[in-house]
Amino acid sequence: MIERPLGEIGEPSLTPLMDVNMMVALTGRERTYAEYQQLLEAAGLQLTNVFPTSTPTATIIAAMAA
Repeated sequence: MIERPLGEIGEPSLTPLMDVNMMVALTGRERTYAEYQQLLEAAGLQLTNVFPTSTPTATIIAAMAA
């Protein structure tokens, strides 16, 4: 997945503003890495790696859980 994960509270980023926008305009929201891991596990997947980029996005790799 290519996502824009939420960072720690107080970390400078526009992602929290995007999170509020998604909650108001849609039914979605931004998530932390831990929340992505929980979501993937509930779907029978395992978070295997995260590759931050030079942009606010990151590539999150998941595979079928063993």
